[in-house]
Amino acid sequence: MGDIIKKLILFAAALAAIPTAAQSQVVIEANGAYVSDEWGGELGAGYQLNLLPRVDLTLGGGAFVHEGDNDRYFFDGSGSNRRCRDFSNGQFADSEKCSNLAADIYGRAEAAFSIPLSARIGAGVRFGRDVTPYGTVSFPLLPNLRVKGNAGPDYYALGLRAVF
Repeated sequence: MGDIIKKLILFAAALAAIPTAAQSQVVIEANGAYVSDEWGGELGAGYQLNLLPRVDLTLGGGAFVHEGDNDRYFFDGSGSNRRCRDFSNGQFADSEKCSNLAADIYGRAEAAFSIPLSARIGAGVRFGRDVTPYGTVSFPLLPNLRVKGNAGPDYYALGLRAVF
């Protein structure tokens, strides 16, 4: 699997190094996502290179924010008397220890074909805990804003994609 990743990175670097008159754009995404048996949110950014009139390549990354594995700390009490406690010894703890949020960094490479004034259909690879291939489709809401969905093995995401 490591050879595939190296080849994709070399391919992407070669495409980026080719001097063309292609238009490039910055992309940001916000998705609700299901990754490896966990629900959370993806916040990402990338760089879209328009290779042909209707074909583009997007390279990017971001963070998958989800519930962490922290069972040691919990909130005790209610209202204004709510305090964070350490489950192992019952002592009070700093409230940030009870947040139980985790973030996993991911990268992504995506190629897509756009049907004018309609759908954008493509395929990509997500590099995170695992390497996950996925299919993607998006539909325009506004000129630079699209609703987007991704689906692959043990990976689903639905959200918004903005291009600048």
